[in-house]
Amino acid sequence: MTTIGFLGLGRMGFPMARNLIAAGHEVRVYDPSPEVSARAREAGWTTAATVGEAVAGAEIVISMVPTGRHVLDIFTGLGGALAHMAAGSLAIDSSTIDPADARRLHAEGRAHSIQVLDAPVSGGVMGAEAGTLTFMVGGDAADLERARPVLEAMGKRIFHAGEAGVGQAAKLCNNLLAGISMIAVSEAFALAKQLGLDARKMQEISAVSTGGCFSLTNYPPVPGLLPNVPSSRGYRNGFASQLMLKDLRLAQQAGLNSGTPLPLGGLAAALYGAFCKSGHGELDYSAIIKLIEGEEPAPAPVAVSPAA
Repeated sequence: MTTIGFLGLGRMGFPMARNLIAAGHEVRVYDPSPEVSARAREAGWTTAATVGEAVAGAEIVISMVPTGRHVLDIFTGLGGALAHMAAGSLAIDSSTIDPADARRLHAEGRAHSIQVLDAPVSGGVMGAEAGTLTFMVGGDAADLERARPVLEAMGKRIFHAGEAGVGQAAKLCNNLLAGISMIAVSEAFALAKQLGLDARKMQEISAVSTGGCFSLTNYPPVPGLLPNVPSSRGYRNGFASQLMLKDLRLAQQAGLNSGTPLPLGGLAAALYGAFCKSGHGELDYSAIIKLIEGEEPAPAPVAVSPAA
């Protein structure tokens, strides 16, 4: 088994770390939130008070944090992980960040004789909990093979996308598609409702027609069509709209940097921006159908402490 330092125990990081521990890996976790760290300790995990303590002696260090700024700070800032990792160890960042930030992390790693993989994920909280995430990996193929047994404890599909930063490129392209297609599917369901076409019948017909796509068949925004998707759970515990907005904005920036026009991506970002600004950023991105239908999402339930 592998000795792992895990940095960041948010919605995604916590279940990812839990799956690593369940697989028998020796994991030391770190999160800046005292409440989250307490939850990890209550679960019987080995927690660290600092980043340096978490990564000391680790063969592999995995990070899952909100933004590129957080990634670079946790690895290269004062007391950052790279200064405490052993030469020859491996850093895996599974956050979704700008490809340029990912390439900078690769370069900083090389300067410390540490190999780096950018390995963002798809699958959301449900995939993280079930251990069925998809990893899109940028970096050296040999480093990926070294990391594969660890990644397989958290994911079902692992793709080598290409060189440094290309894992992030794959994630941004994927979420650009996901954000745009969810809006299109939501518009179709909204129109069907107004025209008297039953949502389940519309899904059944379009799924085997030219309109078929993942957002329609596997992740529908209409409650009740599938039992375990966020729309059937009050749009909770999915991929938050504010995270989709972040990724769409990253895609827009990448488009500007590369001279690639993304008109539909810009419209999608504007719609998710309006939705988040209205106070619904914590809801799953499929809740965008409420904005399109002109309906206010149901209020959030009273918060309870999640089980470890």
